[in-house]
Amino acid sequence: MKIAVTYDNGLIFQHFGHTEQFKVYNVEEGKIISSRVVNTLGAGHGALAGFLKGEGVDVLICGGIGGGARAALAEEGITLYGGVQGSADGAVEALLKGELGYDPDVRCDHHDGEHGEGHSCSDHSSHDCGGHCGKN
Repeated sequence: MKIAVTYDNGLIFQHFGHTEQFKVYNVEEGKIISSRVVNTLGAGHGALAGFLKGEGVDVLICGGIGGGARAALAEEGITLYGGVQGSADGAVEALLKGELGYDPDVRCDHHDGEHGEGHSCSDHSSHDCGGHCGKN
């Protein structure tokens, strides 16, 4: 099994569609056997689902994610654990132990309109959202 995590400097990047890197973990018999950081090569939002499928990813752990990207992941057969914060490595370990705290209904919906009302990304403290939320 391969697990990908939106990745920024050891932490889970909080905006799936803007992630520049994933950390991809190879897991066998419930244990991490290897991991590597891969660059998205400029892919964004829904195109990232195809990128992950091309990497052979089965599971994605991320922070905020929009509806279109959720649908694209589902179409590719990638299981989503969204609304997660903190250490990428820690999140994968927690998932493997059955202890990962996540939000099955997480939704980042600031793409509906002009980055204004309705914005609900889970946490902006660890990413640059272009200034629309006032927290870079």
